[in-house]
Amino acid sequence: VSFLIPECGILPEVLKSTIADVGEYYVVRNLSIHELVSHEFIDAFVKKGSCYALTYNTKIDQDNTAALLPNGKLILSVDKDTYEELGLQGRPSRYAGKKVMRYIVTIDLTDSGFHPDSKKYKRVLWALKEKKPLEFDFLLAWYNTGAEESTLMSYFSKNQIQALKPKITFSTLRDLQCPVLQSNELQGKPDESCSTEELFEWLGAVLSQVSLDNKSSSFLSTYCCPQPSTMVEKAFLCTITGFIIPEKIIQLLEQLCCYFGEPKLAYWLTLTVHGFADSPVSWRESEHGFHKGGENLYNFVIFRNLDYWLQMAVGTNDDCPP
Repeated sequence: VSFLIPECGILPEVLKSTIADVGEYYVVRNLSIHELVSHEFIDAFVKKGSCYALTYNTKIDQDNTAALLPNGKLILSVDKDTYEELGLQGRPSRYAGKKVMRYIVTIDLTDSGFHPDSKKYKRVLWALKEKKPLEFDFLLAWYNTGAEESTLMSYFSKNQIQALKPKITFSTLRDLQCPVLQSNELQGKPDESCSTEELFEWLGAVLSQVSLDNKSSSFLSTYCCPQPSTMVEKAFLCTITGFIIPEKIIQLLEQLCCYFGEPKLAYWLTLTVHGFADSPVSWRESEHGFHKGGENLYNFVIFRNLDYWLQMAVGTNDDCPP
């Protein structure tokens, strides 16, 4: 998650505290996936808040991967051999080509028919526990306003579990050439404002810390800021890296909107969120593939009058965002 605020040298205290409150997440080593479908886990976490899990250090185009979504769906993206050994119902990957080598299995943990006494539950548990045990390192997070932070820690105490804090970096960009934007001009106007596409490309260069000088001696990049542009003396850039859940991103977005509550020099600011390149899903339950870079991201441009642009981008092997 990155946000950029032009004409800002020092971050307001309320934004600092929101960033500090992004919260912990957990890494659980060698966790058998059948533990995520146990009725104890479902009752304690899936049904009592938003539970998130994602396999860690797995490659979506080579390995078996899994994700638990906050709506209670467990998504498995597995190779052909694993799929046949599991014996669970699934569908071919949309990006498998003519010779299907990857399958997607979706298990709804909140389904009323998915209870310990049902045949469906017993079959899934048997498949994942005995027929084809799958074990991964997982990133885990749980959001429940009335819950103790340490609950996940204590539940998986018999496993190797480690609490991690997101990595936060702050930087002040000096003398930054910024595009001129008008909230009601998505396509831009010659000599008046830049388009959404030009802003998106410029922002990618800024977040990647690419020089915008367009010097003839540069062998790396000849990119420069789109026109019309304005020189900003200072811009504040913050990047938060980790397993960050949507509830915390919404809190940050709300505080960024409040930034304009008092008069500011900035006319707009941006909030950019990158999804994991090797996640089996991108938008909601849409299947995600890696192809060349595994891109899946969205970007808010919030204007002083609280108009906003929302830009969503994915790579080639992806369903279009909603």
